[in-house]
This record gives sequence, structure tokens and C-alpha cells, in this order.
Amino acid sequence: MQDHLDDVLATVRPLDPIELNLLDAQGCVLVDDITVPLSLPPFDNSSMDGYAVRVTDVAGASEEFPAVLEVVGDVAAGQTDPIAVGPGQAARIMTGAPLPPGAEAVVPVEWTDGGSGEGPVAGMRARSLAPEGAEGHVQVYRPAEERAHVRAKGSDVRSGDRALAAGTVLGPPQIGLLAAIGRGTVRVRPRPRVVVLSTGSELVQPDEQLAPGQIYDSNSFALTAAARDAGAIAYRVGAVADDAETLRATIEDQLVRADLMVTTGGVSVGAYDVVKEALAHVGDEDEPGGGVDFRKLAMQPGKPQGFGSVGPDHTPLLALPGNPVSSYVSFELFVRPAIRTLMGLPDVHRPTVTASLAADKALTSPKGRRQFLRGSHAGGSVTPVGGSGSHLVAALAQANALIVVPEDTESVEPGTEVEVVLLG
Repeated sequence: MQDHLDDVLATVRPLDPIELNLLDAQGCVLVDDITVPLSLPPFDNSSMDGYAVRVTDVAGASEEFPAVLEVVGDVAAGQTDPIAVGPGQAARIMTGAPLPPGAEAVVPVEWTDGGSGEGPVAGMRARSLAPEGAEGHVQVYRPAEERAHVRAKGSDVRSGDRALAAGTVLGPPQIGLLAAIGRGTVRVRPRPRVVVLSTGSELVQPDEQLAPGQIYDSNSFALTAAARDAGAIAYRVGAVADDAETLRATIEDQLVRADLMVTTGGVSVGAYDVVKEALAHVGDEDEPGGGVDFRKLAMQPGKPQGFGSVGPDHTPLLALPGNPVSSYVSFELFVRPAIRTLMGLPDVHRPTVTASLAADKALTSPKGRRQFLRGSHAGGSVTPVGGSGSHLVAALAQANALIVVPEDTESVEPGTEVEVVLLG
């Protein structure tokens, strides 16, 4: 199994970097460290709606003996003409507005009469409704320490600091930071485009009527969702019937939008295993270096696997088994790391922990195969969910982990510490 994963990761290479607008870069991986070109905030500013004052002018202020200050004007966010605050003066200031020259602190409007002369107020009246509020006098009922309610220049980040490190996945907070420091574009590795294709003449699309012997196509939905969860842009292709020529044509049509192809079904030893039939000999003289190798791995579920490249650009292709649990486990072990490698991430694997096995009886496992059992992990213990059958999709939906039973272990007793792969 490890050899198969090593082959996959040795073949898949990170996608070439591109420059993208910020919103187009969401979910992409940053290529370079980002250095802050200007401090945030870029100037001292108020964290409250209130009055910018000098500390000595409000020392000892109380409701019984308020400090009465002359209001010299408004300081609003975005205002470019500074108002100086001198002795015995105050400036009405809004949240985010720059601290005016001479001011040393901000007293919240709730500590004042808001210029009304009628005692403490709950807030400011809109300027359009009370323009006189920026004039006259204000009574301040509490003292303020120096720099009170002032956001200092550079208190978030300073010019020259590293804002984001290379390898960071850009989510909403990171994109917000880039915008805040003035970056409109950023150099990233694009999200990989993954095409998911299921095979089988028995497969029917959801919402359609089932005929005898038919089942709904669930694999392509599960794997497309899993690819998106891994960070890819994923495209789902409707199920292809068990015909090698049709499958080859479908894959050829899809290569134009694929950095990675994933097929499910048709990789075992049956007479109708169409993926193996269609792709086992694609590495011909017209496509040097191409070809898909089909293998039997020492694992359960997911014994039959295929991997190689197809098309003129040697697009990587992973061929997974068709049983729902087998395909999903195979995706987690092989496809997800390939997607994360294409993204350029340094750590491509799901986290693993050890947990105590909580079970009514011992787990059995076939000798010589590494088994991956669905489990529910919580609080340092893990409980098996469902049986070992590779068709038990309902049990898979209840699992948040995979319990790993090594190749040389045939029985695991309750209470034993086991390796657990966390799925989310």
C-alpha cells in the first residue's frame, strides 16, 4: 500500500503558480511569504464613539463634578483635515477616526452628556439630525487614562512584519488581511481541477426510476464532494456504461478540464471490469510515457487499484474500486494526498491519533492485509461503526474516522490503543 502511495506522490507535481485577484484566490495556496508594506492600523485611531480629550482636562471628573470642555468639531473616519485639541477642549470622534493632534485619550459618549446638558446619554445623535452636537460644550463624567480607547498605530501588524507564510491556504480571514494591507492580487498555486467518473451499466442517476438489477450512482457524488472538501475544483461526470470504447472517448473528452482524473469501478478481475479493459494498454507509441498500471494491494477495503497517466499531457489518473466504502477509503488514502500535492501543500495527509478501542468484542482482521474500519472517534476512544463489508454506505455516513489494523494483526481486543485516521 505504501509503495502505491509513494508512486502516486512521486508522479504528481504541484501546479505552476499564477497571479490571481483576491477573490479568485480563495482556497488556493500562497506561493510566497507576504510582507506587510504598511502598519495596521496605519494611524492612532479611536475604538469608540466619543470625545477625544487631554488626560489632565478630565482628571477627577465625576457626575457630581463633571469636566466641562469646549467642543471644537467632529473627527469622522476618513476625514483628512485634522482638528487640534488644546487645553480645555474636546473633539467629537467616531470609531475608526484618527486621534487628533493634542488629544491623548478618548472618553466614550456614554461617559458624557453628548453636549445636551441633560445628563449621561446612551449614544450620539446623527449629525444630520443634530449638527450642533459638534459645537458648544460637553460634560464628561469620568476620567480617562492616557491612550484609553485608542488603537495604536501598528498594534495589529507593523510594516515589515510577515503577514502570511508561503503554504497558507487562503480563506476569508487571509483574503481580508491581504486587502487590508493593499494587496489586490496574489501569487498562488491554483486549485486543482479534478474530474470524477463512475462506471457501470447498473448505475442510475438519483431521482430516476430504478429497474430490476439497477442501483443509484452514489460514488461519483461522494468522491466529487470529497475532492471539493480536499480543496479541488471538482467536476462530476455521469456514469459510463460498461463499454471500453465509450469510456476511452469520455476520458478523452474530459482531459481538457482535468489536472487529475478519478474513476471508480471496473478495476477488479471480472469480465465486465471496463476501466481495466479500456486503460490497461493506453501507453502506446502515440503517447510515450503514458499508461495505467493495475495492482492488488495488501489492504482491505480497496485491494484493486489503478494509477498512471493518460492523454498527451500525461494527466494523472487514479482508478478506484467500485464498492462505495472501498472507493471512499481509497480516495482518502490516495486521491486526497494527490490533490493536496497538486495544491503545493507541505502536509498532504489526514491527521492520525491513537485512541482506545471501545467495542463489545475483539475485532478480527485478515492476516497480511492492512484493514481500515469505519469508526466514531471522540474523547480519546474510537468505536467501530458497522461491519467490514465494502458495500455498507450507511455505516460510512456515521463515521468520522478510520481504525487502522496493521497487516500482522489478526485480532484487536477492546481497550487496545489503535491508530486512527481522522476524517474531519
